Amino acid sequence: MRIVLIGAVEFSKRALDTVLALETCDATVSGVCTLAASTFNADHVDLKPTCDVHGVPCLYVDDINSEESLAWIRDKKPDVIFCFGWPRLLKDDLLRLAPMGVVGYHPTALPANRGRHPLIWALVLGLKETASTFFFMDAGADSGDILSQQPIVITETDAARSLYDKAMDTAMQQIVGFVPQLVCGNYQRLPQDHTKANTWRKRGVADSKIDWRMSAQSVYNLVRGLSHPYVGAEFILNDQPIKVWKARIVQDVPDNIEPGQVVAMQTDGPVVKCGIGAICLLDINPQVSLAEGTYL
Repeated sequence: MRIVLIGAVEFSKRALDTVLALETCDATVSGVCTLAASTFNADHVDLKPTCDVHGVPCLYVDDINSEESLAWIRDKKPDVIFCFGWPRLLKDDLLRLAPMGVVGYHPTALPANRGRHPLIWALVLGLKETASTFFFMDAGADSGDILSQQPIVITETDAARSLYDKAMDTAMQQIVGFVPQLVCGNYQRLPQDHTKANTWRKRGVADSKIDWRMSAQSVYNLVRGLSHPYVGAEFILNDQPIKVWKARIVQDVPDNIEPGQVVAMQTDGPVVKCGIGAICLLDINPQVSLAEGTYL
């Protein structure tokens, strides 16, 4: 089975390494399409160095749907295309190019939670579970038949990096399982129940702002959801944006203190009153001097 892989993020690199390591499986990576640089993905990875080591043909792509890209992919005669971590939708000509279609990836329990920023939204919304899902891409967004799905537990201490790692670790195990099934033609396509679908919207700059009127739990979820490798939650102090990379919830605070006031200075950071509860700021950047009674 000949595979063309399209991708340009850390997940793409892990997936490529995993497929290349399947020595006992009759699957060959016949080509890779990637990006030399990206301002779209915080976790961008150029796949060409890996391809060079393994002698895999690699194409830097500006437009994956262009005639040039399609011709290059077609020349590699793929039986299936893997598209993991690409910033643009694939058009019909590419979706129909390989006999088995295009396999995509989405770290939610599809059909639930289609759309943008799935790991961030899962943490920001305080979900206790998500999933690692591979599916056959169609003209919709995350709406195609499911190839493989495994649940992922989200703990209260998970942040963006740890959840990303959980998703990748689970996904690599799935790849090891389903690639031989694709080779043998012994796989299933489970249609999604579209009546159970919802779609998460794109997040903007305003979504990273901390409003101290939020509950401490909501602020905590925002901080961990936007922590590295993402942009970071932030508040404004004296017209200067302050990033919050790590925090913890503090419950025992007076109810008669306004949200946004620094109510205590503890050994690990300042405690800020929220709408409900309070937050201790463990890691902020830049480091600024805060004192009890300061309003943020």
